[in-house]
Amino acid sequence: MCKGKIIFLNGASSAGKTTLSKALQEKLVIPFYWMSEDVFVDMLHKKFVNNDSEANEQACSKAISGLYHTAKLYSDLGMNVIVDTVTDEQEWLDEILDILHDYPVLFVHVTCPLDEIKRREKERGDRIIGLAEEQISLLCPLDNTYDIIVDTHKNTYEECADKIIELLNGSEKYTAFETLWSRREK
Repeated sequence: MCKGKIIFLNGASSAGKTTLSKALQEKLVIPFYWMSEDVFVDMLHKKFVNNDSEANEQACSKAISGLYHTAKLYSDLGMNVIVDTVTDEQEWLDEILDILHDYPVLFVHVTCPLDEIKRREKERGDRIIGLAEEQISLLCPLDNTYDIIVDTHKNTYEECADKIIELLNGSEKYTAFETLWSRREK
């Protein structure tokens, strides 16, 4: 059985990953299952989220790790996946690469200007103000090794989705994960 494709969206909170995921699902002609870090963390009761205890931090970390393992499982079953996450620690990127380095992953950096991210963050009302700005400086990989970078402010979500789909369906192989993996092995 062929592995399902994985579109891996990485970007700071409020960069537009979720809206872009929905635009991708609308435009893609084959099914892609959307998996969001927020959804996996929300599987926990709220008393375990955004609480500074070590046990709660571990519970959230397990939920996020579960997202990456679930994406792998879906791909193994021949199912296509869109992963919507924030990789703001090298440890997370290392885990993702350990799990998915030999899978058909299109690694996408979803970005927009800081002023727009701040506006979106404030407008949403469900985010810690300033979190997105902090994540921007920590986003891994720090060297911007991606297959494609899309700007959800400069382009519409539909235009960003079209760029991703064009690369997804092109004859070129996605190489960002392979490149990042090969650097780790040295």
